[in-house]
Amino acid sequence: MPDFPRLRSELVDGLLRRGYVTRPEVAEAMRKVPREEFVPLSLRGEAYIDTPLPIGSGQTISAPHMVAIMAEALDLGRGQKVLEIGGGSGYHAAIAAELVSPGGHVFTVERIGELAEFARGNIARTGYAGTVTVVQSDGSAGLPGEAPFDRIFVACGAPAVPGPLKEQLRDGGVMLVPVGGRLYQDLIKVRRTADGFTSDSLGGCVFVPLIGEHGY
Repeated sequence: MPDFPRLRSELVDGLLRRGYVTRPEVAEAMRKVPREEFVPLSLRGEAYIDTPLPIGSGQTISAPHMVAIMAEALDLGRGQKVLEIGGGSGYHAAIAAELVSPGGHVFTVERIGELAEFARGNIARTGYAGTVTVVQSDGSAGLPGEAPFDRIFVACGAPAVPGPLKEQLRDGGVMLVPVGGRLYQDLIKVRRTADGFTSDSLGGCVFVPLIGEHGY
């Protein structure tokens, strides 16, 4: 078997050198979460290559550098209530869980039943079930029953910032959502203020499409 702890440490060291990771908390979270537990068994040996990997049902687990970019831009911290749209295999939610613990919670919404079950198993096996709740639903509509959220991040590309997600963001809260076409998007950072919403582009990215009422 590969030496996963060594490979994980080398990956994080590389993300630090390239500037994707700057916060010690993000580096520590990425050193703790075993990415190999969130990919299909046949791809475990590739878990610490900095690339997306297929996880079934036409979906992918994000490249580690993109997970780092989003964790840094969200400024995740202890005690926050977080919503992820596009839960996939659960890896990104586990990273967020490390950053909001103790006292915080991550709700991750996945529309595909098989992946939601895959994520639940991965989350439970790696010890994050107490901090992460996996919900099978249309993520484009958010999770109104648990709103408002301190942070929201969308791990799939949307044609526009979904209105329900904006409304579920707490005052002062931050959301990241890839906006653009089905093949290429800009990562948009939205902040809710007393006067409304502000938005900035953090650069180009590539995610699978957001499918649902407020997506494609």
